Amino acid sequence: MTGPPSLFALSLILTAAVLHASWNAIIKGSADRALMMGLINMGHGALGLVLIMLYLPPVAAAWPFIIGSTFIHFFYYFFLLRAYRTGDLSQVYPIARGVAPVLVAIGAQIFADEVLPPVAWAGILLVSFGISILFFGRRHAHANPQAVVAAVLTGFAIASYSVVDGLGVRASQSPLGYIGWLFLLECIPGAWFILYRRRVLSAVRWRTILIGFAGGLVSAVAYGLAIYAKSLASLGTVSAIRESSVIIAALIGVIWFKERPWQLRLLAASVVAGGVILLALGGRP
Repeated sequence: MTGPPSLFALSLILTAAVLHASWNAIIKGSADRALMMGLINMGHGALGLVLIMLYLPPVAAAWPFIIGSTFIHFFYYFFLLRAYRTGDLSQVYPIARGVAPVLVAIGAQIFADEVLPPVAWAGILLVSFGISILFFGRRHAHANPQAVVAAVLTGFAIASYSVVDGLGVRASQSPLGYIGWLFLLECIPGAWFILYRRRVLSAVRWRTILIGFAGGLVSAVAYGLAIYAKSLASLGTVSAIRESSVIIAALIGVIWFKERPWQLRLLAASVVAGGVILLALGGRP
């Protein structure tokens, strides 16, 4: 799986990218991010339960990957919440997503024997460079160091679960069954976040619950599509193209949250788009 992705795989990854940026915007815009994260995780569990009833369970060889991914996801959510506490969406999101593609490509080469062609590496590096522009630009020289550290740690968690789930879904012999059980186990960190915020539960409005649950379904579909795409294309390619979600996140940050400077964010988005084109079309006959 070292060639360019098929149009079907590409469409799955790009759809996942749009959905992923959307649920991150829900988290960033929430007044109680820990509670919202818990509700989103419960949305994962609901979709997971449906998939479990419809599809065969993964084989025994896939279960260590499911358990490992669930463990890593807990740290992912923790660091993501820490980053959004003090950082902008259009700052935190690009840093976190920018760390991941190169790490995933390296991990896939080590653990999955995936040797990507030079044009794919060029695309991965261009994607990572484009989304790092948002941080290393001069106007971000005074970025909150706690937000930056948390965003980088989030990126390491993203890379870790991306490789784990890429290997797991290929070993599962039932990609949708693998996704279902992974999502159901997301209820564990979800329950922890809700328990952590139990003192405010009596004051939570139904609108907040519905938004969180809907965000969970959006998030689950986004990652489910990405995992399934990993059974169709190389892990590094899927990871890098998925990071085109930074374009959507930058636009949401500029338009919805009024984050500035907008010129730097659009420049970064253009560089990312160029990297995605290289990954999607590079080497295609």
